Amino acid sequence: MSTRYSKYLPGFVFLCDLFLLNIAGYSANYIEFSTYRPENASALFILVVNAVWIFTSFLSQSFKVRRPLLLKDNFNRFMLTLIYHLLIVFGFLYFFKLYEVSRVMLIVTYIIFFGLVVIHRSLLFISLDFIRKKGYNHRKIIIVGDEKIAKRLIHSFSDHPEYGYDLADFISEDQILKMTENEIVDVLFSKRPDEIFICYKQLNDDLLKNLIRLGDIHFIKIKVVSDLMLSNSFATLVNYHNVPALHLTSNQELPLKIRVLKRGFDIIFSSLVLIGGFPVFMILYLITKTTSKGPAFYKQERIGLNEKPFYIYKFRSMWIDAEKHGPQLSSDHDPRITPWGRIMRKSRLDELPQFWNVFKGDMSIVGPRPERQYFIERILEHTPTYRKLLRVKPGITSIGQVHYGYAENVDQMRERMRYDLVYLQNVSLNSDLNIILKTLRVIVQGKGK
Repeated sequence: MSTRYSKYLPGFVFLCDLFLLNIAGYSANYIEFSTYRPENASALFILVVNAVWIFTSFLSQSFKVRRPLLLKDNFNRFMLTLIYHLLIVFGFLYFFKLYEVSRVMLIVTYIIFFGLVVIHRSLLFISLDFIRKKGYNHRKIIIVGDEKIAKRLIHSFSDHPEYGYDLADFISEDQILKMTENEIVDVLFSKRPDEIFICYKQLNDDLLKNLIRLGDIHFIKIKVVSDLMLSNSFATLVNYHNVPALHLTSNQELPLKIRVLKRGFDIIFSSLVLIGGFPVFMILYLITKTTSKGPAFYKQERIGLNEKPFYIYKFRSMWIDAEKHGPQLSSDHDPRITPWGRIMRKSRLDELPQFWNVFKGDMSIVGPRPERQYFIERILEHTPTYRKLLRVKPGITSIGQVHYGYAENVDQMRERMRYDLVYLQNVSLNSDLNIILKTLRVIVQGKGK
């Protein structure tokens, strides 16, 4: 792939998304009505989803592939677009009272579309990664300024050929001092770079403004590289009018789009489980009620986002008054668990009512498991970093639950915490979906306790 064809990539991705959306719509129509030819409400539905997708896709720019190649960022942008698209389509159908549109067709369309785009994006990024490592689809860059900062940047580019950058020239700080502003501009733009990286601690303000202005005119990206080295810290750019500042923290603050994306996914997923799983809820309710004395549901206070307490709901799996001697953690052969409760806990069915917690907003589908204040205080005595987990919504399942399982004591809770801290550094819909799939595997294998 040659560099000059890169400008066609966004259009190609946009058309592919639209094509896949139509494949999904027509396939859903065939699944529901045994024909690929949509009629009446189905034809109107396909027309609406196409029009709304064009609108939302152009607003979000979900079809743009940016450097460096980060599949999760592109995928998160797509998912945010998909959620907005779904809400607008639902609103359109409700507002115009198009109740004759098949609900099965609607759900199947989005499921197929989601799956097709995941496959398409993955293949696209794998292909681009391969092509750029072979030396194609590269960008010509010039690095200006401090030699130490420039060497770090060049080393990063050499370690990651998939970025697709070719160094055209490096102009050191000493060279810059010997040149006039016009000479600097002439040297930079005579080489016709695609991007200019400025590694300069004290760049002249007028020169920077001139470079930005000329970069906009000639479609050259101007990027300023800081001399900071970040390892376990996270940085967020904050603009105070015309003064940019980096907010550094050891805790990664979830961007608004990730929070919106997770909340949208939580609402849709929990609604589907609560509505579609209602017969299962009724069966579990009746069996729990008839196999042991006491209420079918059990609620317990847990600590959630920003240390706010809330009540978590479960199907009761223990005998009543199981904690009359104080808070206790369950174990493999816990005598407090009822025979039916042991079956539910093995398959995690006792936790199904927590989807109501998710729908209400107390919890998320994926996140660190919520604990009681009693155990949190004991964990904090030895591991103060646990408090980081209280800055995100707790979840029904987590990476700690999948890879470590239930904890039987405080030491095991601290051990499991390490997995959840890793999750905080890479919160995305990709990782959430991966955790959900691994949780389903645990449920099928009956490895809960």
